[in-house]
Amino acid sequence: MTEATNFIEQIINDELSTGKVNAVQTRFPPEPNGYLHIGHAKSLCINFGMKDKYNGKCNLFLDDTNPSKEKEEFVEAIKKDIEWLGFEWDKITYASDYYDDIYAFAEKEIMLGNAFVCDMTPEEISKNRGTLTEAGKESPYRNRTVEENLKLFREMRDGKYADGSKCLRVKIDMASPNINMRDPVIYRILREHHYRAGDKWCIYPMYDFAHPICDYMQGVTHSICTLEFEDHRPLYDWVGITLGFNPKPRQIEFARLNVTNLVMSKRYLKKLVEDGSVDGWDDPRMPTLTGLRNRGVPAEALKDFCARIGVAKANSEVQISYLEACIREYLNIHAERAMAVLKPLKVTITNYEGSEELDFDINPNDENKPTRKITFSKNIYIDADDFSLCPPPKYHRLKIDGVVRLKNAYIIKCDEVIYNEDGTAKELLCSYYPDSKSGSDTSGIKAKGVIQWVNAEDAVDIKIRKYGYLLKDEEYSGQDFSERMNKESVTEFNGKVEPYFMTADENKAFQFLRTGYFKKLTIKSGEIASEIVSLKDNFNK
Repeated sequence: MTEATNFIEQIINDELSTGKVNAVQTRFPPEPNGYLHIGHAKSLCINFGMKDKYNGKCNLFLDDTNPSKEKEEFVEAIKKDIEWLGFEWDKITYASDYYDDIYAFAEKEIMLGNAFVCDMTPEEISKNRGTLTEAGKESPYRNRTVEENLKLFREMRDGKYADGSKCLRVKIDMASPNINMRDPVIYRILREHHYRAGDKWCIYPMYDFAHPICDYMQGVTHSICTLEFEDHRPLYDWVGITLGFNPKPRQIEFARLNVTNLVMSKRYLKKLVEDGSVDGWDDPRMPTLTGLRNRGVPAEALKDFCARIGVAKANSEVQISYLEACIREYLNIHAERAMAVLKPLKVTITNYEGSEELDFDINPNDENKPTRKITFSKNIYIDADDFSLCPPPKYHRLKIDGVVRLKNAYIIKCDEVIYNEDGTAKELLCSYYPDSKSGSDTSGIKAKGVIQWVNAEDAVDIKIRKYGYLLKDEEYSGQDFSERMNKESVTEFNGKVEPYFMTADENKAFQFLRTGYFKKLTIKSGEIASEIVSLKDNFNK
């Protein structure tokens, strides 16, 4: 027996030890009405994690019972996201694969006396459902005969009635404290083209009815879903029991993943795409898996984040800084280093002539200590933020008559400043110490600061893009998403990068020294250096 690390595994262990189940099968059941987001990553890790831990199975199950919102585009995006995370499904199934079976089970409920065709409008049904303190009112059509219900239901299937004019409901308890059990609708008339089934059907099952049937038909043992479905579990069980499912799948709920500063709703994400607030589902600011992938977030870091937050029974909110810490921790180990300046300031080294190649440390965390060559000349650029005309106390970067070390190069001293008309620095005239070369420094000069630079002779002009959060700080969490939108979530700089960065694959992550983690990204206007995550760590460990 494997050791349980959360309450779901404890349930499974208990059922395996008592012989209630002999094997474990789960499914990941997204609706193909949008792109997966980071909240789905947690569900993916749990469902496929159970498969791996118990040597079981996990299907990709597409819940396509609402044809008005579903597209093949979303199906393909879901498959791509799962593959990116490194998970392998045993089988791809669709709710629409089981439409004939679901219909047959609906007729069975009618013949058992458990279901009836109702002529009430959706508004009337809602009005008569009651409240948390008041019982609902039974439909005047509740006591139709089995024969009449079968006839009407088959006429619904054959397209005799208008959309919304009739529906199929099950008889449970209009006084139940759980409103989901008050004679819920299990089929509605909907003339909508289905992206897979075409126009074969004009009636479609409701999720709460299709869900337990599809689980049973697939052989699912544990239907693992988020906490909002807890109140639906009695209906899930009722369907399985009345239809005689044996063995009946067990539904288990876990807390959904909420992250501060992120939009965690497909409906709002879709709105952001449609109103142009973002550049599509794969915008690097989006919490969609395709957006995170496009941003450069490693799949391993995302899975590590999901593993660290664990599986809980109560909803909570995780700091986005925790996610960033996981990304930063992974990239610190695996990302190559490169040099870039966001605000280029020209430096002329007056006593240097010619050019040379220097050894540059690719990644200090690599035990092999690999290096590559970078070029150096008398004309370089540093970041304007690394120079100050009026430095504060204990300032260790470049200043007039001050010294600083250029990373993997030499120590330089600022001798003179050429000014712009507004009094800001336009160019620095510096001198270097020939015997201060990194790795063989014999100058005896102590430079407390080390800064990045690029060679002006071969540096590439590039737009450097940094990202803020789509939503304002968590202190605004009581407000609607639309009120919390951050209108300044993108900042761009006309910077310079070393040419090596431009030759790299788009999916390759780099640490721009002292700046952050970036990747090359192609957008409509050309190639940019797109931020993955900053170097600054705000997470309070």
